[in-house]
Amino acid sequence: MTQESKKIQNDGEKDRFSVFSLNIRFGLAEDGPNGWAFRKSGFPDLLGKYESDFMAFQEVNDFQGEFVRGILVNHDVIGKRESAPEYWQNNIVFYKKTWKCVRWNHFFLSDTPEEYSRFPESKWPRQCTMGLFEKGRTRLIFVNTHFDFDREVQVKSAAVVMKLLKRFPQDLPAIIVGDFNCPPSEPCRAVFTGENPELAPEGASFFKPVFQDLGHGTFHGFTGEPGHDQIDWILYRGNIEPVNREVVLDKFADIYPSDHFPLFAAFVV
Repeated sequence: MTQESKKIQNDGEKDRFSVFSLNIRFGLAEDGPNGWAFRKSGFPDLLGKYESDFMAFQEVNDFQGEFVRGILVNHDVIGKRESAPEYWQNNIVFYKKTWKCVRWNHFFLSDTPEEYSRFPESKWPRQCTMGLFEKGRTRLIFVNTHFDFDREVQVKSAAVVMKLLKRFPQDLPAIIVGDFNCPPSEPCRAVFTGENPELAPEGASFFKPVFQDLGHGTFHGFTGEPGHDQIDWILYRGNIEPVNREVVLDKFADIYPSDHFPLFAAFVV
């Protein structure tokens, strides 16, 4: 099997929503035949097939975000920094217009998250976007982030995310997606799951992974070979249940959309 999938059965009156996450790969990178100019041709098919309530992208140049926005005409967007430098990489969240964004926050993974900044050991100024959304009787928090490479920075970054999540109601269901640049066995995961609670704020609500024992990675470097680097995750908490999940291993328009495989999950609440 190249994907893990569970189908919805007998959901009754439960509400359903879906999420999608992809490190889109920096659009100014010199990737030869895998450069953005070639890869973007597959995005209409990719996003058409996996159009979701919440669609998160990491490592997004402005021109990539605008291209995706032209496809996702049924969505609004949060997380885009206005007047950003040419090489700026956004962590953006597209959400269907049937949802209302009550409030949202964009911050940096650093000791001063409200300012343009980074941890001293971090190679790049990494970011996070989170928002509170509602539709009818359903309210939830959605988070999109991208971690750096250093192990200690990853742990501190997870602690920042958990701390700023405390600004939102802790009794609401929440989903965290992103590129964490490390496998689930690394210590930053334990900050989210509660196995390392001393680094999480008092009273925090912890998370569970959508993908258990995936058996292969999510980074493939445009080879199509999954490898073992499962560095892209979807985590969730609260009274929601994943009922469909997939690592998208396919090409679209005969090209891989990124050097990462996209993740898709559907939930009932």
